[in-house]
Amino acid sequence: MCHASSVSIALRMRILQFETVSKDYLNEGVRVAALHEVSLELRPGEFAALTGRSGCGKSTLLNLAGAMDFPTSGRVILDGVVTSSLDDAGLTLIRRTKVGFVFQSFQLLNTLSAVENVELPLLLAGETRIRDAAIRRLRQVEMEEYAGRMPYQLSGGQMQRVAIARALVHSPKLLLADEPTGNLDTATGDAILGLLRRIATEEGTAILMATHSIEAAGIADTLVRMKDGRVAGCPSCRT
Repeated sequence: MCHASSVSIALRMRILQFETVSKDYLNEGVRVAALHEVSLELRPGEFAALTGRSGCGKSTLLNLAGAMDFPTSGRVILDGVVTSSLDDAGLTLIRRTKVGFVFQSFQLLNTLSAVENVELPLLLAGETRIRDAAIRRLRQVEMEEYAGRMPYQLSGGQMQRVAIARALVHSPKLLLADEPTGNLDTATGDAILGLLRRIATEEGTAILMATHSIEAAGIADTLVRMKDGRVAGCPSCRT
């Protein structure tokens, strides 16, 4: 195999790449650097944890990874596509097909049942036979028997399991988790982390998780320590 072909295959294997990415915001006319020349990569089945104090750039990095925002300089490449090169239709498509999101506050719709919440991404994508797919994901997270319940009838841990099922229902290549155990007790949080670990291992889903918890970060393959918008002191991450 020629060198060019080898490089091409290696690039395709990377689900997420940050190439010297910086992100600036304007705050009352003053330019503030949220990220500064961050480089990292994430491969199929890799579980990476972002750690650092509030304001260090974790949420900004997640937003860029999920094509919810764009870098001021550098490139974010999601499954081989430079996100800043996409138009609105392309951005919507890549978010709906390549990325799943899990939030600290669950963000379930209170007017929909558990299974209807899980169906929503497929409904928005115009898919058919969505009920079977939603039930399969609820079964995977041990929530099938609660499919008809409303969010207010569920515990925090149960709501987070439903949220994970919703994030996975379209089989994304990248799962972004923002403090997924932040609103949960220790035992429930550990169960959620174990579930995420199994998803990465068994399905080959790349997971990027922001967390303040040292214990939560310990379950990851890769630790990305952030400080003042930079990757710092990170021997176990690829930079």
